[in-house]
Amino acid sequence: MTDDVHHDDGPRLGKLGLWTFALEAHPAGAAQEAAAEIEELGYGALWFGEGFGRDSVSQSWLLLSATSRITVAAGIANIALRDPIAMAAAERALNEAHPGRYLLGLGGHRISDEPIQMDGYQIPSLGRAVTTMGGYLDAMDAVPLDSAAPAHAPRRVLAALGPKMLGLAARRTLGAHTYFVPVEHTARAREAMGPGALLAVEQAVVLHRDPARAREVAAEHVSFYRTAAPHQAASLRRLGFGEDEIEHGSDRLVDAIVAHGDAAAIEKRVRAHLDAGADHVCLQVLTDRPGDLPLPEWRELAALTSL
Repeated sequence: MTDDVHHDDGPRLGKLGLWTFALEAHPAGAAQEAAAEIEELGYGALWFGEGFGRDSVSQSWLLLSATSRITVAAGIANIALRDPIAMAAAERALNEAHPGRYLLGLGGHRISDEPIQMDGYQIPSLGRAVTTMGGYLDAMDAVPLDSAAPAHAPRRVLAALGPKMLGLAARRTLGAHTYFVPVEHTARAREAMGPGALLAVEQAVVLHRDPARAREVAAEHVSFYRTAAPHQAASLRRLGFGEDEIEHGSDRLVDAIVAHGDAAAIEKRVRAHLDAGADHVCLQVLTDRPGDLPLPEWRELAALTSL
């Protein structure tokens, strides 16, 4: 990778990484084989979410143990599901065992007056976002850990969309990991955080030669987040999308959130984020093959790692 992104002895990310939920449904060995290939393809970082699959700490161990150079990034570990003591201890152990290769993304608090359910399960709800996250960071920092210390202090980013959380990310961590955002948000996030903070942007993509089918896949992805994630809907409102677009979807919204088409179209979107102030872009490849690892797409898009 050229022009490596490296802040304050933190993990080396490069300009391009991958973001995926696709490893969840596959056996541990298959996930590790995929991680090893992703590393060989030249991506700077491998990001993964945390849902109802492997927990963030276990997945990190699996992927770090299968690789030797790539940064493994939790994007994100849900603070509503893990005590700060357990998170701090796991963070230290991962960094001690794999120096400089683990990046902890924190987020996932759910704030709602009504119970939030996903797949019939009630998601834990915490207090106000910035106050809750600040308190969680305070608690992690205060844990009197007795395990062996890593060579460098653990590095963290925060899942952040609004200006207050972006500000907290810049003050208290390496920077921000943004998700489900258009290029305009990247420019706003850079302005909110200033020039020194890391800005790692997730970008959903559909690499498909059929424009109609590509937009269908993209629209399905956008539909889930605009209806099931209140914080994402709030972010879209701040960016000027109307209530009808958020409720029903629109081509404008789909095209802003998901880059679709050939590799050249995806390269154009990556460059736009970088020009807008992103340090690192992690591509989430969407396909019309549910359950399959998108290995062909990951291999084709690896050509962009030379950006």
